[in-house]
Amino acid sequence: MNTIARSRWLIPGLLILALAACSSAPKKPGGSTASSSKPSGAVVQGKGGRPAHCPDGSPYKAAAEDPSTRGDYRAGGLYKPGVNDSTPTYIPNVACIPEPDVVDLPRSPIGNKSPYVVLGKQYQVMDKTRGYAEKGTASYYGAKFHGRLTSNREVYDMYAFTAAHKTLPLPSFARVTNLDNGESVIVRVNDRGPFHDGRVVDLSYAAAVRLGITQRGTGNVEVRALAPGDDNLLADKPSRRERREVAAAAAAATTGSAAAARRASDMDALVGKLPAATPTAAAAKPAGEQYRYRVADSAKPGNADNFDHWMRDNGVRVATGKPATTQAASVNSAPVAVAALPAAAPAARPAPAPSATLSQQVLGSVLLQVASFASRDNATRALGQLSSAGIAGASISDIVSGGRTLWRLRVPAPDHASASELAGRIAGLGFGAPQIVKD
Repeated sequence: MNTIARSRWLIPGLLILALAACSSAPKKPGGSTASSSKPSGAVVQGKGGRPAHCPDGSPYKAAAEDPSTRGDYRAGGLYKPGVNDSTPTYIPNVACIPEPDVVDLPRSPIGNKSPYVVLGKQYQVMDKTRGYAEKGTASYYGAKFHGRLTSNREVYDMYAFTAAHKTLPLPSFARVTNLDNGESVIVRVNDRGPFHDGRVVDLSYAAAVRLGITQRGTGNVEVRALAPGDDNLLADKPSRRERREVAAAAAAATTGSAAAARRASDMDALVGKLPAATPTAAAAKPAGEQYRYRVADSAKPGNADNFDHWMRDNGVRVATGKPATTQAASVNSAPVAVAALPAAAPAARPAPAPSATLSQQVLGSVLLQVASFASRDNATRALGQLSSAGIAGASISDIVSGGRTLWRLRVPAPDHASASELAGRIAGLGFGAPQIVKD
């Protein structure tokens, strides 16, 4: 076999082995130039339907091949083994990255050689994937491989939901579920790896963020092959994390209700200890006797001070012995002329109902909803990103929807013209176009 023929046979093998080095967590943050052009976004870890503010398709430009990533192989098919992998300096808005559609695809002419050998170990590509499920450790790879050709000559994009697997056909589809928090994501399998014992899948950076394994670098997962028509194309809702959040919110509500009930009970007990009301002495006396001071009937000694108090309490004047028709002045006060009293102010008319809602009066006439989050921490982090970008006045409010507590991130604008300019700034941060909302 001549040299050219041998080279043709070597190319598929080299492509299969391209990502054998993807076995350790990338460094955070990274200084890769490939990631510097991506816009900032909020951390949202979840699944299901995408938020309404997400644009059509992905908010991130699809990766193109970076010719500088060609070559640099070492013995065993490792790519740049002396260069550390890295991740972007920000976390992508994975809530707006669409999951791939599970469709029937022909196998790639490259990357499906079977069997193949890497680092002295032989692997057999599956003939059929239906029913395949495996649990183990997931790792992920990032900016070092961004723009590099995968084993079937697709372009690795760390902002897409893809994965590398040792034996699933290329391309194919799988659902990867984090067994520690219940989060899951559908990925397109288009690469080979990870070639480490115990590791079952290498995730793209976006998929790792979605599953919440980037902090530890690895995660305990299940990989389950998917095919069109399978009944597990939609993830179970809610996830274990979401169920914990709902349970915590319900517990807090129950605790608050119990505390309120205790406060009400305490108030009832306090009111119950008050003495029963007794009829006034004046009402119990015969007609004509209610204004007569009887020393024998007085509960206090009959002295001048008590007599003065009795007159003031009963509105009696010494000059007439009849009830006073005006407010009695204190004993030590000079008589007050009625003419000197200020004129009564006219009754205030009820204020007309405001035309704007309370939120509009306080926050402005236009309210932009940036996003809704299942996690308060994620909402707070997104709020910090707005503040860092000079967007002031943003606030977080919670709402219960479908039995779940969601946190809404909103920004006020004084008018529609300002709202349009503000919406453009927010979209430029990777949140997508915000919506004008009404309370």
